[in-house]
Order: sequence, then structure tokens, then C-alpha cells
Amino acid sequence: MTRRSWSIAWMAEPGRFQVLFSVLYAVDVGLRVAFGARFDLLSGPGLGLVGAVVLFVLGVAVPWDRLDPRLALVLPVGSIAVVGVTRLAPEGGNGLLAVFPALWLGRQWGRRGAVIAGVATVLFLVVPGAVYSHGDSVMVPRVLFIALVVVVTALAVADGMEQVQAHEGTIEHQRRVSQAIFDTVDVGLLLLGKDGEYVGMNRRHQEFMAIGYPAGHEGQAGQLGEVYDVDGRTPMRAEQMPAYRASAEEEFDDVRMWIGRDPATRRALSVSARAVRTRDGAFAGAALAYNDVTDFMRALKVKDEFVALVSHELRTPLTSIVGYVQILEEDPAIPPHAVEQLRVVHRNAERLRRLIGDLLDTAQRDGSPMPINRSDADLAAIVVESVEAARPTAAGAGVDIALTAPEQLRMSLDAQRIAQAVDNLLSNAIKYTEPGGAVTVRLAADERDVELEVVDTGIGIAPDDCDRLFTRFFRTEDAARRAVAGAGLGLSITKDIVESHGGRVDVESEVGRGSTFRVRLPSVG
Repeated sequence: MTRRSWSIAWMAEPGRFQVLFSVLYAVDVGLRVAFGARFDLLSGPGLGLVGAVVLFVLGVAVPWDRLDPRLALVLPVGSIAVVGVTRLAPEGGNGLLAVFPALWLGRQWGRRGAVIAGVATVLFLVVPGAVYSHGDSVMVPRVLFIALVVVVTALAVADGMEQVQAHEGTIEHQRRVSQAIFDTVDVGLLLLGKDGEYVGMNRRHQEFMAIGYPAGHEGQAGQLGEVYDVDGRTPMRAEQMPAYRASAEEEFDDVRMWIGRDPATRRALSVSARAVRTRDGAFAGAALAYNDVTDFMRALKVKDEFVALVSHELRTPLTSIVGYVQILEEDPAIPPHAVEQLRVVHRNAERLRRLIGDLLDTAQRDGSPMPINRSDADLAAIVVESVEAARPTAAGAGVDIALTAPEQLRMSLDAQRIAQAVDNLLSNAIKYTEPGGAVTVRLAADERDVELEVVDTGIGIAPDDCDRLFTRFFRTEDAARRAVAGAGLGLSITKDIVESHGGRVDVESEVGRGSTFRVRLPSVG
């Protein structure tokens, strides 16, 4: 309960209201006596104080919450009567104290309470004030003004409460609608507080929690349970948990994980998170969405198993084909025009073998990090060899290749994998560059990083496609429209190779103006 709602609820109880009024009345009388006013228990403030004490005892001793609410009217009406008795003394009294019970009447009884406050004020302040004015011509206007203030105050409070109740009704309706939507959607929704505590969740997320945390959950981000990484085998650490990452103000999309140990009931989830901030930008919590992608993940597994099976079955006969073609190419009895045709067969068979190798490698890894075998190698030599190997293809496509690299750049790396990554970047750059264009390769290093840039003047990449460019099997619409050869695996494999070396690969591109692929590797492997 908020501080405001608590204070309103406190004021709504007649006994507590009466205690506060009696205390204020006693303070008013005490101040008057302290500054020289006459005090007599049988008249004026003294008699009023007796009445205030009686009402105080009634407010404390009577269980008003068990009685008819109308009986509680004796307290505010009695309080107005006490103020009226005080006003009958020659030295007068503080008539504005009558506003206090008027507030309660307006709050509890609305416009009827304002009428009751007005009638009580006329009966106990205005009429006695007019009869016992002690010859004071100012007293009657004063009590009339007090009566007016009391009625206006009660009406204002009544009107304010009506508006509050109307708004509360609207808010309650919106809350119920939001809760209905919250519980109806087929996505697990979780709300976190600023300290990572679980503030709320819908029914769907409760179902996920029962699978991932069968022993229960303490409602705090980062708690361990039967939660596994995307491979379905490695338990997730606390700092890897989506809720923990969201509580650290991180925002992300499509973080995948598995929950549950039993293969028959476990589920795969894709999690997205967004931070919730206050008006001044301070972190106030986070909202997370857990989408069930079990069928999708199982379909991917079946597809990968199928790809692995087909690739494996194709690799053996294809290796034989390449071997026999090489033998035929070297046979002096084969006429020159046939040798030329055999080279075309050889080139396309090698291309098919590389594609099958990529498919098999991707399927076998199943999303796990790419294994690498580091050794001391010359990265500059690897890049030079890749560029020289790509020159015939580039020349055939009418594309010029330029290289800027140091004479030597020794590093600890997997030479075969890095060569594969460089080949992929060069192949892409050449394929997507029109005849007459150029591809520029730059290799440089500083104390911390090694940077390789492959820049082309090709067709470029749309901004929406850049975000998905390193996803497996993704091909841009432009590539499909131009019928550019490829399976959409080269850049995905390149990204895996670079990240396995502790580096990263980025792309900058503009449609019609070319692309820049930038690989950064740590100097010390």
C-alpha cells in the first residue's frame, strides 16, 4: 500500500479521525489558556474540552467497524457541537476546527455528508451564535462565514472523492484488462524490480518456472535450477541467466536456453529483455518475454542431423570423383579440349566438396563453439596466399584485387581455420562486386589488436540485412534475385572462426556503394 492510500485509509476510520480531532482541539485550548484566556470546566472551552474527551473515549473504545456506518455520524456531528459550545464563551473559540469533521463527512458520505455538515454547523454554530452574540455585531457574520467554509470544504472533498473513485474505477478496469491480457498471451512474461526481485509474472511463465525450478524459486534473479545452455547439456551459470542479465540493465533478443531435465517435458525458450526506467532515466527494473521455441529447436536438430547424414554420404563419392578427374587431367592421351572440360568439372567438384564440408561442420557442432588448434603461424603469409589464390577468380569476374600487408605478422592461431575465414570474405567480396569493380585487402596490427579489412565496391547490403548477415543459411534478397551462388554458410562460419580466436567481425555497408568487412583479433592469442 502506498503512503497516500495508507493515509486515506487511516482517515476513513471514524475512531482514528476522532482521536486526531480531539488532540487538535486540546492543543487549541492549551494554547489559548497559555496566552491568558479564562478556563472554566462549566462553560466555553472547558465544557468543550469535556465534550472532546468524551468523543475521544468513544472513538477509541467503540468498535465502529462492526457497527452500522450511520452510527459513526455521532462523532463528526458531536465534534461540530463541541466547536459550537466553545464559540459561546465570551472569548470565543477557533471555529475553523469545524472544517476538520466536515472533511471526514465529505470524504465518507459525499454530498450527503456535505449536507449533514452544513445542517450541523447551522444548528450548533450559526443559531447559537446569533442567539448568544453578547452584543457583538461581528459574531454573526463570522459564524456564517465559518458555516460557508465548512459546507464548501465538505462539498470540495466530496467532489474530489467522486473523481478519485471514478478514476479508481477506470484504473481498476484497465488493471483487470491488462491482467487478462497478461495471463492470456502464450508467452511467459516476467517483471523485475530494480534489485532483480521478481515483481510479477503471468500464468505461462509460472508453468515455465515449475519446469525449470521444480524445487521452488526464491524470486530473485540469478537463481540456479534445471536451466541449460542452447546445447541442452551445459548448466547455465548465474551470470548467464536472462533475468540476471536483465537486472544488470542489459537488453537483448532471442537468447535461447533449455529448461527441465526430463527430455519428455523439457522446453526450449527464446528470451528477450527490455529495461524499465524512471522519468529521469534511472533503472527501475526490467520486462522479460519467454517464448516457447521447443518445436523450432527440435526441427533444427532434425534438419542438422539430416544435413550431416547427407553430407557424410556425399563426401566419399565426391572425393573419388575429384581424384579420378585429377588423374584424367594429367593423362597425356586426353585431348586439350577435354582437359579444359575436365578442369571445369574439377573446379565445380571442389566447390561442391567445400560446401559439403561447411554443411557437415555446421551440423556436427550443433551451436557449440568451433574447436581450434593454435600454433605459431604467419598471418601475413596466410592472407597473401588467400589473395593470390583468389586472383584467377577475380580476374575472370573482371574485379581487381589490391593488398596492403606487412611482410610478416606472427601469431598464435589456427592457420587452416583463419585461411578458411579469409577465403570466405574474399569469395563474398568478389561474388558481389560488378565487373570493373575492386576489392581491397588491408592487414595491420598495433600493440593490442590485429585488424583485417576486406573492402569491395560491390552492390552493398541493406541495413535490415546487416543484422542477420552472420546467421546460418541467411541470404539477402538481392543475392537470391541475382542468383549468386552460395548456401548462406560462409559468413556464419567466418564469424564462428573469428570468435573462437577471441575476436569479432563487423560489417559496414551501403546499398550501391559496397561493403567493408572488418576482422579484429587480439594480438596475443
